Amino acid sequence: MSAADLLGQARELLAAHPVVDGHNDLPWALREQVRYDLDRRDIAADQSAHLHTDIPRLRAGGVGAQFWSVYVRSDYTGDRAVSATLEQIDAVEQLIARYPRDLRLALTADDMEAARAEGRIASLMGAEGGHSINNSLATLRALHQLGVRYMTLTHNDTIDWADSATDEPRHGGLSDFGREVVREMNRVGMLVDLSHVAATTMRDALAVSAAPVIFSHSSARAVCDHPRNVPDDVLELLPANGGVAMATFVPKFVLQAAVDWTLAADENLRAHGFHHLDTTPEAMALHRAFEETHPRPVATPATVADHLDHMREVAGVDHIGIGGDYDGTAFTPAGLDDVSGYPNLIAELLSRGWSTPDLAKLTWSNAVRALRDAESVAADLSATRGPSNAHL
Repeated sequence: MSAADLLGQARELLAAHPVVDGHNDLPWALREQVRYDLDRRDIAADQSAHLHTDIPRLRAGGVGAQFWSVYVRSDYTGDRAVSATLEQIDAVEQLIARYPRDLRLALTADDMEAARAEGRIASLMGAEGGHSINNSLATLRALHQLGVRYMTLTHNDTIDWADSATDEPRHGGLSDFGREVVREMNRVGMLVDLSHVAATTMRDALAVSAAPVIFSHSSARAVCDHPRNVPDDVLELLPANGGVAMATFVPKFVLQAAVDWTLAADENLRAHGFHHLDTTPEAMALHRAFEETHPRPVATPATVADHLDHMREVAGVDHIGIGGDYDGTAFTPAGLDDVSGYPNLIAELLSRGWSTPDLAKLTWSNAVRALRDAESVAADLSATRGPSNAHL
């Protein structure tokens, strides 16, 4: 089959089984670029000069549901982290209110299916990092009431109750309070997201969680040895848990050569006074200047497909998904440059012999099922146990 035929087949498949993407940082990009001024970043129009994401490209990419990250930086702590998370939630609510023909708030798996039936993009929220709750289970419950349907237990820094993949460990995984956070997330129906956490934290959370966990944007460590990726022994635990690992597209997590390049590029940013995750125009200009003298290794859809092949082999086709991390990364693979690129990945998987039923699980049904199962667990737990008042 020709490349054009494969691409056409991919687009037909996505029309019937659209992508549930586990992680998109558009709200933070809007905060950083225009302080949520949607007149200056009207995503009903092409924003490719500024963003990876807008509605025309979401449509072109076959996206049917998006977990919008309500991320705040992990050096935001205490009440500042909580307030900034609330501002991020408000930004998502503004987006949904401004574009009602295209976006629909989704709080449940049924809402996701209803949005698909209406031809709208189901819009869910995920908090990226346990620092967002400031060690308060009451704040966790409040975020759930405001619509947040997953929380990543850490971001890049170890917190008071959980170890991060990219910081020094302090707890050997989860502390006792961290285990209580997982139990309370199960009780209210908030998915436990294990992207960004240390492998010890992954294993501890899986041992505690009565509901499916997710990895909203992580790939396979056996394919690319980066601590942000998932080890095989953890992938092997997903079938018993019912969880879903959603492969990310970030080159420094999927392409080994990009890991080394990124370490040098990040150090260059820090040497010039920028945070290594900064994607402002000034930081990106510095990145481009660095790239002129240090050519950047480029990932492709085949790079991501290598991860998905491996994750399917180890965890099974019922336990994989997609989490691109658009607008949360400075660089993207060629062919997956922005949210319009998902058909290129599906075409690559079709060329490798992936079946339509398997691809439908990857793109849509696995993520929907995980949320539905978490809702069922929450209904059972909340009938037998009240809110936890554990504290640090």
